[in-house]
Amino acid sequence: MSVLFVSGTGTEIGKTVTTAAIAAAAIAAGRSVAVLKPAQTGVAAGEAGDLADVERLAGPVTTVELARYPEPLAPATAALRAGLPPVRPHEIAEAVAKLDASHDLVLVEGAGGLLVRFDADGHTLADAARLAQAPVLVVVQAGLGTLNTTALTALALRTHDLDCPGIVVGSWPSEPDLASRCNLEDLPDAAGAPLLGVIPENSGTLSPAAFRTAARGWLSPTLNGSRRP
Repeated sequence: MSVLFVSGTGTEIGKTVTTAAIAAAAIAAGRSVAVLKPAQTGVAAGEAGDLADVERLAGPVTTVELARYPEPLAPATAALRAGLPPVRPHEIAEAVAKLDASHDLVLVEGAGGLLVRFDADGHTLADAARLAQAPVLVVVQAGLGTLNTTALTALALRTHDLDCPGIVVGSWPSEPDLASRCNLEDLPDAAGAPLLGVIPENSGTLSPAAFRTAARGWLSPTLNGSRRP
């Protein structure tokens, strides 16, 4: 894979930390990495956004943010309320192609879930991934309810004719309950795709050195990691 979209079953489930871990593992494998954030919401101009976290944790990556909206809303709504232009799927695909020409791996971190609207016409990250002809990795939750949201996201991916190379648990609890432990076995069936990583909770609070050292162990070889099933 030279381009990988990173989406999820919802918001605040670990997409940014997962993106940083994938980037760190790729860099450790000697690959050049770019991370694209099509729309950053809930962050004012001049404040540090998701890409700043990726840079801090992963190391030397090229980062590009296409649009920023101050209110923590879906990109389409945030753009409308801010009186700013939305991000269109073709703009995302064009930015991906430009970065792909000069990097070994391009990661595209979405906002919220797969079908969150980017503009008033109802375009989503799925439309951008289809234009870019890129697969979509899905970041999922660990606990109760994740099987349903994972299966729904997988269905949406198939409906949009998008490939899903696998799923990653974005925040694995230090003391997993029964549902989480069972879900670890059941999630690949719900997704119709393999489990490619498990990121421990609060990994984003690690020092950059500790994060980069640990990242490969959280991810499977498909994502340049060393984790085994």
